[in-house]
Amino acid sequence: MPPRNMFWRRGRYGVTFVIWLALIWVPVFLYLTTTPPAYKSTLALILPGSGASSSVNLDSIGQASSFASSAFSSSSVSPTQTYKRLIRADRIRRAAALSLGEEVQGFPRPDVELVDQTGFIQVALGGPDPQTAQARLAAILQAFQAELDRLRADEMQAREQSAVSAITEYQASVAATRGEIGQLQRDTGFLSRDQFAAHVEANDTLRARVEQAAALLADRAGYVGALEQTLQISAPVAARVLTLYSDTVYLSLTEDLSEKAALLAEARAQYGARHPQVVEALAQHDRARAAVNNTMRDLTGLSDAEIALLDLSKDGARTGLLGDLVRSDAERRGAEAEYEALNARYQAERLRLTDIAPAAARLEDLQRDFRVSEAVFASAIARGESSKVDVYASYPLVQVLEDPSLPERPSSPRKKIALAGGVAATFFVIVALVLGWMRFRMIGWLVARRDGAKA
Repeated sequence: MPPRNMFWRRGRYGVTFVIWLALIWVPVFLYLTTTPPAYKSTLALILPGSGASSSVNLDSIGQASSFASSAFSSSSVSPTQTYKRLIRADRIRRAAALSLGEEVQGFPRPDVELVDQTGFIQVALGGPDPQTAQARLAAILQAFQAELDRLRADEMQAREQSAVSAITEYQASVAATRGEIGQLQRDTGFLSRDQFAAHVEANDTLRARVEQAAALLADRAGYVGALEQTLQISAPVAARVLTLYSDTVYLSLTEDLSEKAALLAEARAQYGARHPQVVEALAQHDRARAAVNNTMRDLTGLSDAEIALLDLSKDGARTGLLGDLVRSDAERRGAEAEYEALNARYQAERLRLTDIAPAAARLEDLQRDFRVSEAVFASAIARGESSKVDVYASYPLVQVLEDPSLPERPSSPRKKIALAGGVAATFFVIVALVLGWMRFRMIGWLVARRDGAKA
């Protein structure tokens, strides 16, 4: 190449290189010299992943439980994303600016970074100096926590209002059921189901006594019937016959009759049947017999045929049976009277229980409803009180892992990055110019190599 052309070529490359150096290093110089220093404060928050639960046992009522789910138990809602939006919300920035006395328009919006698959939240905020950056970030943190407390308080208030409404309804239900129970108790006289059960048990006991009395009555009646059949005499007649043995007139007449019978037997033994002494003794005996029969008829009211069947001897074999018959009949009448009294009492009590059984069943139903209503009412109160502990149900607990830092060096301008960028750009410009300077040699070398390959 002629020297003149070489000179102009070198000149063009030199001017191009200078222009590129100016385009690269003038902005870098202006950035490093004119950009005011800025400082960035950082903090780290963490959301604990475990839930919390509590349980309260109420004696004779039930159990109340409260459970706070883990902040990451739901796949549809991310608490870290929720808190990120809340930290960057305008009301948080406005509250932080007002707390520091700054203009809202000039207060920067914090940068929030979430660490994937963890509960960490990193927040950064800049300022013209380290103290201002730290104060701004502390104000953001304070406003964020205050807003969380307000949101939780609003949620608890809404829950409490709902619980109070439900408790009022439960209380009205309990009062209504208690009023029905009181009215039914006044109407029936039964205070509880146990009282009705006691009456049923007493009625069962009375029925057993009635059955025992019936069995005793049947036994006595059977014994009396057997004696009457054997003696061919009824118990009332036997009782009247036994009264003869306590009558002095009857006893004297029977003694006289015995004497006349003895005289008649003696006369018949000595004389014939038509002898005057025999006839006289027979007439005296018949008169004595008639007197005894008349006395027996007057005292007992029996007929002559019935009297003829009786054993007139006080010490006869039938006398003991007659006494036994009278005693057994008296026992039978006593057993009958006891059975009738017990049976009448049992029937009356059974009819009464039949009448009040529906009322007792109704009372039991009301008392069961009252216990259920009371349990629901008490459980609602306990649940409402225990739910106050669960303040992190919708807005999980957040803890400050790192307090707002005080920057030791400015975050911008970044001199090393700017210089490294300038040097890299200069290197690429040099490479490009060298390739442009050597392009003819490279083209010639490639052409010669192609021709040699063809030959």
